[in-house]
Amino acid sequence: MFLSRFIGRTALLAAAKSESSAAAAAASNPLEQFFEADKNPDDQKPVYGRSWKASELRLKSWDDLHKLWYVLLKEKNMLMTQRQMLHAQNLRFPNPERVPKVRKSMCRIKQVLTERAIEDPDPRRSLETLSASIFVFVMVAT
Repeated sequence: MFLSRFIGRTALLAAAKSESSAAAAAASNPLEQFFEADKNPDDQKPVYGRSWKASELRLKSWDDLHKLWYVLLKEKNMLMTQRQMLHAQNLRFPNPERVPKVRKSMCRIKQVLTERAIEDPDPRRSLETLSASIFVFVMVAT
């Protein structure tokens, strides 16, 4: 099983590598991000972390949430690529429990950003509303 997985991944990576330019050969291939690094078969099954909690995400800044979203998106793409590749070879996906963890974390990031948008609407809109209410107050007071 490991050998057929390794051969399939190696063939796909070899096909993706560009050997037309020396600069492309020197730089790492961007397609390698879609594949998990090969592990030694003697190693134990790795333990993966849990999904992010909404309470933890509420403490993060917008920039941190944006970076975390991008990391989770890359992880999701890597898992989906690996699952599709193994499915094409009639092999079992080794860690199916990772996919729901990534999806839950992404949904929770959306939830936190939605909560922030509801709590603090667009500042430009609130400025327009404030200036309109001041204008009405001045008109009524005079």
